[in-house]
Amino acid sequence: MIPQLDRHQPLHFIGVGGIGMSALAGILAERGYAVSGSDPRDNAVLANLRRLGVRVFREQSATTVAAIRSGTSIPPQVVVSSAVPESNPELSEARRAGLQIFHRSDVLAALINAQPSIAVAGSHGKTTTSTLIATLLEATGHDPTAVIGGVVPAFGSNGRHGKGALLVAEADESDGSLVKFRPQLGVLTNVELDHTDHYPDLDALISTLQRFAGRSARLLANRDCPILREHFDAQHWWSTASPSGVDYAAIAREERGDGTLADFFEHGQLVGQIALPLPGRHNLSNALAALAACRLEGISFQELRLAVSQLRPPGRRFDFRGIWHGRMVVDDYAHHPSEVAATLGMARLMVSSGRSPLPEVPQRLVAVFQPHRYSRTAQFLQGFAEALTLADAVMIAPLYDAGEAPIAGVSSRAIGEAVRALAPGLSVTVAESLDDLAAQVAEASLAGDLVLAMGAGDVNSLWTRLERLQSDSFELVA
Repeated sequence: MIPQLDRHQPLHFIGVGGIGMSALAGILAERGYAVSGSDPRDNAVLANLRRLGVRVFREQSATTVAAIRSGTSIPPQVVVSSAVPESNPELSEARRAGLQIFHRSDVLAALINAQPSIAVAGSHGKTTTSTLIATLLEATGHDPTAVIGGVVPAFGSNGRHGKGALLVAEADESDGSLVKFRPQLGVLTNVELDHTDHYPDLDALISTLQRFAGRSARLLANRDCPILREHFDAQHWWSTASPSGVDYAAIAREERGDGTLADFFEHGQLVGQIALPLPGRHNLSNALAALAACRLEGISFQELRLAVSQLRPPGRRFDFRGIWHGRMVVDDYAHHPSEVAATLGMARLMVSSGRSPLPEVPQRLVAVFQPHRYSRTAQFLQGFAEALTLADAVMIAPLYDAGEAPIAGVSSRAIGEAVRALAPGLSVTVAESLDDLAAQVAEASLAGDLVLAMGAGDVNSLWTRLERLQSDSFELVA
């Protein structure tokens, strides 16, 4: 059910510090709504929400529900995400008190459906693509509102209230809730089976994305994806393979570790060149989707060509954390075999081309991977192993279960064994804990290595754990 947002009715977010929840809470606060939220954490995201006027409670309990009900004659609407279990005491009390409960996707739908909007969906690249669209709109003076599942470098946050006409949103398919959205322009990056905890098979995922496509006023899709070609009828297509038969194409002329030079085509005609400061063919596709979306909004190619130089990936997408004893440490959200392979392929291009956006050109590639969910790992174990063979050394973190029950035979060690079977000469280690993982990185990596930590769990704490290590505890290679 889509809520009727009313500035006279308060909104309360349970788990307001979450990446999707915080974006919505911040935008609504900036739009003049009375917003509160609860989260036991205390971090920069919550500090920023407080600066925007959001009242943040540290306790999730019946007491918090009593507090948000006091002092207002209109009962607050309560917002939850899929991460909030039914057993949450604050949610239980809100239900007992008869408060209206909405999923975060309901609130996002209310925003998307209320103004001209671009919603980006797909199995891979949707956070990056929506970030690039929002960045291009901002750089060309269109001041967009943005609700994105990652920190947009141009904004310094994942949510932003703009005064322009357009809203840009990431449409997450993981729980099927994107079928509530009615965007002016729907964008589909690609389709591949994922989220096997929600979708029993690929057909179920395709069906959900078809419903999203059907509710979009116009659809822009990636012609290079065979599933999209077969199952979707888009008004507009893009391709990085050929300018033939598509509305927009970007054909790489030079691919380096620090970016891509490409020819840009519209309806088969060469329009000009773009110098993309993001390496990798997958990023070329993401950037092309963003350029195509902006062209469909009437922004000139000349404006966009200049704005391309400002494009940066969102947080946790090849996110350089620092140099630790000569090792360049990068954090990435890749948690599907295709994402792992694309990220490692991009990193390998930096090693082989001698060009890199990092402070130094890496000499070797160390993949640090954390499996995410037992269900996903069971489905894609062999795929993960094949992708990881692209590295010069592999270190596997303990599996991040995300609340799932264990599945027999599914573990980080099983992935390690599969990698060894595919590449017997490859160095593969499996850590018992995240601290053990940091110790393995310290002991087995070399100065000049790119240490690429990948996963959707807590492997992003690797940099902090390395910083905590006492350098004299290890015999580091200079």
